[in-house]
Amino acid sequence: QVQLVESGGGSVQTGGSLRLSCVVSGDTNNVGLMGWFRQAPEKEREGVAAIFPGGASGSIAYADSVKGRFTISQDSAKNTMYLQMNSLSPEDTAMYYCAVRPPWLHSAWFNPEPYKYWGQGTQVTVSS
Repeated sequence: QVQLVESGGGSVQTGGSLRLSCVVSGDTNNVGLMGWFRQAPEKEREGVAAIFPGGASGSIAYADSVKGRFTISQDSAKNTMYLQMNSLSPEDTAMYYCAVRPPWLHSAWFNPEPYKYWGQGTQVTVSS
């Protein structure tokens, strides 16, 4: 089992920044791709960014809507994944979730189905 705990959400004005954190614990053998997803009211859950353990170049992916504004990273020593969000806009308002996909499952990084472990979510609200 893998446990995920997010933090760092909040309310900001347009143009502001937030950094989300996701502490990962449990059986690291079950940790493959790690990602951030978000879900706004009445919308489907969408992939925001993903990173493979180690975060080597070429192992990071972003949704087009957040490229250049969001940065995913990880601190292996702290078993923590981060999402630095800059230049926020009201369209970024959503519940944000971190998630882990087991290494034996493969799919497009932004497909939420293979992600087996999910955090409880942290709300991000951006006002104009």
